[in-house]
Amino acid sequence: MPARTLSQFLVCCLAFAFLTPAHALTQEELTAKLQSAGYTNIREVKSTAEGISVKATKNGKDVSLVVDSSGQVKERQ
Repeated sequence: MPARTLSQFLVCCLAFAFLTPAHALTQEELTAKLQSAGYTNIREVKSTAEGISVKATKNGKDVSLVVDSSGQVKERQ
């Protein structure tokens, strides 16, 4: 394969890797992410149109969370 073709192929692969959405989190990855953010008692994990809906406890209070496709954790009000 000519060097130019190879370099174009590599550039396309890298662009694809960085422009595609993050892979879905596994249950273990999601739990670890939330625990590292201070959440405990993680339960009622469900997939919704918004992302992954989760109930958890933080600072002694029950909270409802949504984890979007990019991995951002947001507390619902």
